[in-house]
Amino acid sequence: MATIGDNKDNVVVPKMKLERMLSMKGGKGEGSYANNSQAQAQHARSMLHLLKETLDLVQLTATEDVPFVIADLGCSCGGNTVYIIDVIVKHMVERYEASGGGEEAPEFSAFFSDLPSNDFNTLFQLLPPMANNGGGSMEECLASTTHRSYFAAGVPGSFYRRLFPKKSVDVFYSAFSLHWLSQVPEIVVESRSTAYNKGRIFIHGAKESTANAYKKQFQSDLAGFLKARSVEMKSGGSMFLVCLGRTSVDPTDQGGAGLLFGTHYQDAWDDLVQEGLITSEKRDNFNIPVYAPSLQDFKEVVEADGSFHINKLQVFRGGSPLVVSHPEDAAEVGRALANSCRSVSGVLVDAHIGEQLSEELFSRVARRATSHAKELLEQLQFFHIVASLSLSHACR
Repeated sequence: MATIGDNKDNVVVPKMKLERMLSMKGGKGEGSYANNSQAQAQHARSMLHLLKETLDLVQLTATEDVPFVIADLGCSCGGNTVYIIDVIVKHMVERYEASGGGEEAPEFSAFFSDLPSNDFNTLFQLLPPMANNGGGSMEECLASTTHRSYFAAGVPGSFYRRLFPKKSVDVFYSAFSLHWLSQVPEIVVESRSTAYNKGRIFIHGAKESTANAYKKQFQSDLAGFLKARSVEMKSGGSMFLVCLGRTSVDPTDQGGAGLLFGTHYQDAWDDLVQEGLITSEKRDNFNIPVYAPSLQDFKEVVEADGSFHINKLQVFRGGSPLVVSHPEDAAEVGRALANSCRSVSGVLVDAHIGEQLSEELFSRVARRATSHAKELLEQLQFFHIVASLSLSHACR
């Protein structure tokens, strides 16, 4: 759940409403996700060896008439997802060619999936055309460097529910998405609740009861995600998942996510309250629906679900979310932090306080971050939970 509205501070937006509005900031502007996802690209590339290890576990099928199906869940609208699909297709073709069993590589189909509010138009504009209009052989497709070698389609919907037919997907990939909750726990924005997150817009540094409400929501969401994928995955398929994580056992310490959302971003919201631009209740009714789990948080859900075997589960140091050309330029660092916050949460902020106040908010984020540029570059580091999962024998 989330909050929205200019005149009704205590109106709580239902879960389905959040699904229709939540997205990374679309378009190609300065604050867009497409122009502020370089860090995600770097982090994804640093984990390619782990992705390929997962792909090596996928069972090769000998049926040419059945396509090899890949699904990117939480694809967003930048070029990172296109790059990853290319990597997966090329690696699987190499496996077919090296198999020695005479199997020819099948046709490939890639599904790009995200919430309906995702900017699919910008994403599809990044897709190169299908080689030879889809009429050539797979070998001809793969030989091309300016065309794609797979059929593409968009699938709108929440990955916390079913998205695909039974036993239809060979590889699921999801990166930097599963830390986004399906809703902010209702008790977190309920003023009479002991878990009320008064004075904050994130759980970093919040009360234990508040953080535990977020943890419970994360685990419920992940359980729904796993249940859906266990039905949709082909026997012999595998899944590679990456989400923001933390190294601390304390859920109130959200690590890099805490520094991103819980320091200068938090202070900027407080600025708006102190200047009388919004009420304290308006601030308190806005909470970032993100939870960075610990390894144990994640493992507990996978084991309790029982549908998947854990091939590998680890914490991976991803690095800083700030990509700047001139790290000595404090103003550039400040803008980078503000744009990073805006690219992932700007749509929610616009809906909650309006675009004009949103501009005010992010200008204050940039100003505050500029004053702490050196500290941010030194301390702002992201850790990720990386999971390689395959269907358990009982579910095949």
